[in-house]
Amino acid sequence: MLPPKQSAASPDQRELMALYRRLDARGRASLLDYARFLASREASPEAPAAEVPAEPLGLARPAQETVIEAMRRLSRNYPMLEKDELLHRAAALMSSHVLQGRPASEVIDDLEALFAEAWERHAAACDPDAGGTECN
Repeated sequence: MLPPKQSAASPDQRELMALYRRLDARGRASLLDYARFLASREASPEAPAAEVPAEPLGLARPAQETVIEAMRRLSRNYPMLEKDELLHRAAALMSSHVLQGRPASEVIDDLEALFAEAWERHAAACDPDAGGTECN
């Protein structure tokens, strides 16, 4: 029996493989971690509606944390935020670490600022005293 016919890789797949091949072992591991993180977001079924806290949970930043771990912590810390709105900017920051070698601590600082700014906008949109009328 013949193996199934392989389809040709798309331009995006070829570019991803070319980038992967240029990375050292640490970069490859980071890229795989990032891809797994993105895939887990896509594969996760929507959880039943649960009570969403109105305030951030206050999860502390550990002394040693990877960019992927920081992204997971911040997502848990700000459950009221619409993550899809943050994903593009967060992905750009994560890519600056994985593909350009930017230090993890700097990227995590920027991720924390990104989530804090999104929280401020969310809080203002939910505050009727400030004219806000939209809330998740």
